[in-house]
Amino acid sequence: MTDTVPPQTTRLLSIVVPVLNEQDGLKDFISALSSVLDDSQFRLEILFVDDGSTDATLERLRQLACYDSRIRYLSLSRNFGKEAALTAGLLHARGDAVIPMDVDLQDPPETIPAFLRLWQEQGYDMVYGVRESRHEDTRLKRSSAGWFYRLFNRIADAPIPAEAGDFRLLDRRVVEALRRLPERNRFMKGLYAWTGFSSIGVPYQRPARTTGQSKFNYWKLWNFALDGLFSFSTLPLRVWSYIGGFTALLAFIYLVIIISKVLLLGRDVAGYASLMSAVLFFGGMQLLSVGILGEYVGRLFIESKQRPLYLIAEDSDAQPQHDGKNSTTSSTTSSTTSSTTSSTTHD
Repeated sequence: MTDTVPPQTTRLLSIVVPVLNEQDGLKDFISALSSVLDDSQFRLEILFVDDGSTDATLERLRQLACYDSRIRYLSLSRNFGKEAALTAGLLHARGDAVIPMDVDLQDPPETIPAFLRLWQEQGYDMVYGVRESRHEDTRLKRSSAGWFYRLFNRIADAPIPAEAGDFRLLDRRVVEALRRLPERNRFMKGLYAWTGFSSIGVPYQRPARTTGQSKFNYWKLWNFALDGLFSFSTLPLRVWSYIGGFTALLAFIYLVIIISKVLLLGRDVAGYASLMSAVLFFGGMQLLSVGILGEYVGRLFIESKQRPLYLIAEDSDAQPQHDGKNSTTSSTTSSTTSSTTSSTTHD
């Protein structure tokens, strides 16, 4: 835990907001955020990261940035996924504290003052929101989320708090630690936990979305869960070593039984049905184990190419000239790790 942070009117708070096709929710979000933080002792920076929106989100951000000096935006060259967009925001945020949150107001701005008190008065490096209820989610989604948290925390070295999402306050030194993590297959909840640092949860009620709809479907959630599990544990590989050893032991015992029957009782090996059952069973086991191995090999392949995690097409700080034909600035940049330039789906 860091020393207690003294109150200073010059401290900067950055709000990082990844967005994808959220043109209708921007003004409501800014209004709700302003009603909570306008009277605070912090200077405010609101950094939107447009993750390849196909509606008028980018144009709305341009307009908002012209009228409100607190607003900045990054526009990625295409949809790179929420984890990449969130990383871009964290690495471009300038605040002494950074709070990632969603634009749909399911992360209530009214919780932020509690975050700030624990950070400033008690010196916590990370203050995360804990969802007390998820009534807006289906029973299947709530159940699958609970199963995932339990499984992840059993096999991963850095457990993540149950019902904690991206909505949290990060001290600057936590952000700097995240800048040093170079992987392309990013599971941000796991990365937050991996950094360690002193942390505490703040419970809150998660309301329903005010506008738009979730960009996640069950297939994307499944792939997101796999990214989390395979990025933070090698247990799936180790398990197959145990399964292989146990299967080999059973095969040896069965071989002894067959040989004993032939030598002592004069029986031949059982027929075709038992042979095919064994072949099909072990063939399926082998394909499954190869598939798990392939998940890790595929991730190694992606990491080995060293492609940028994202590309920035437009940065509000670059003050691009919009001629209606090409809104991409000449300062297009890319970002992956802390040593290069600063610097999958939305919930």
